[in-house]
Amino acid sequence: MSGDGVPRSRVRFRGGGDLDRPHDAAPGCDPDGDMVPDSSGLVSELCRRVAQVQGDVATLVGDEVRRLAPLHTPHEQRLLAREAIARLSGLGDLEVLVSDPSVDEVLVNGGRDIWVDRAGVLERVGTLDQQPVEHLVERILAPIGRRLDRTTPIVDARLPDGARVCAVIPPVAVDGTNLSIRRFATAIRPLTSFTDDVGLALLRDVVEHRCNVVVCGATSSGKTSLLASLTSLVPDDERLVVLEDTAELPATGRHTVRLEARPASADLPAAITLEALVRTALRLRPDRLIVGEIRGAEVLGLVQAMNTGHDGSFSTCHANGPLDALLRLESLVLQAAPTWPLAAIRHQLARSIDAVVHVARRDDGTRCIETICEVGEPDPARGELTAPTLRVLGEALPGGFVRVDELRRRR
Repeated sequence: MSGDGVPRSRVRFRGGGDLDRPHDAAPGCDPDGDMVPDSSGLVSELCRRVAQVQGDVATLVGDEVRRLAPLHTPHEQRLLAREAIARLSGLGDLEVLVSDPSVDEVLVNGGRDIWVDRAGVLERVGTLDQQPVEHLVERILAPIGRRLDRTTPIVDARLPDGARVCAVIPPVAVDGTNLSIRRFATAIRPLTSFTDDVGLALLRDVVEHRCNVVVCGATSSGKTSLLASLTSLVPDDERLVVLEDTAELPATGRHTVRLEARPASADLPAAITLEALVRTALRLRPDRLIVGEIRGAEVLGLVQAMNTGHDGSFSTCHANGPLDALLRLESLVLQAAPTWPLAAIRHQLARSIDAVVHVARRDDGTRCIETICEVGEPDPARGELTAPTLRVLGEALPGGFVRVDELRRRR
């Protein structure tokens, strides 16, 4: 019996692993409901034969399927070929999960246990049996020239489809290799999935008046998704320059330039940092700058750009709330410019950032905007070192989003 009260049985996962499936799902079905024959042995034999021959994998697998399974229906042959191709050149047992549009993230713990994130809820779906996870990671990294070994036991990379990969191997990963594959939607979610019409009207005011905005929240709270949704409010004739450590934001504007940082490694030239991309972006004539996430020295260039004519810019940062976001940005500026006086940093942040939007993930997995605040300068009556002030413009209450005050800052 599962936690949701649905009785479950153990059936073989496509490719050989185990998968928890409700009793009302027919055994032998893939996640799309297609009938999958008991094919573990056939797929293994297909892979063994094709691995010894050079040529196009799909063509070779198709030929071998017809030889090994001549009595299978064309549909069953296609399923066999798909499993074999996934094991030979794809992600093996993980391929069907990564391809599932309802799955936001695929996790492998200790090199074996498979978990998925569906609509913000984690669930265990089986085990990885057919191939060591290290082989799958090598297959992911090989086309992009990255490496993962004992000298470089942590790697962040991006798949061709835009999914973000993070892998950690022993000795850093104590219990075995850990893998995370986070998929990002190619379509932008509507802002109404984060708030109601009242919150949407307030966000329109913020964007139309070219306020500089920071979106804050915890990990997996929906910061990147909300940032992508906010860009949908930007007029099509404005030039957006998007800067990211790992490209995640979908490029939907007709005048969008995307730049991605490059980490240092033993096999690549020098790293290209987000800080360097910020400097480069200023020479690319942006109407608005979008920095995927502030986490280092790039904060200095972005804050200065926001205060020197690049209005209407966006970014995100990890923080528990609007005030925590400003204090975190303050500490990042201090790290990047340790000789700057704290009072000057606080005034610079207050003059550069106009609004902070806090987004959170609720217990049911939904992401929603909790608070929208306007940033004000520190109160001189309370001393030079007081934190910037925040004025709540709107907040989410049990009955819906409530607009508390009007936006005063304009660019």
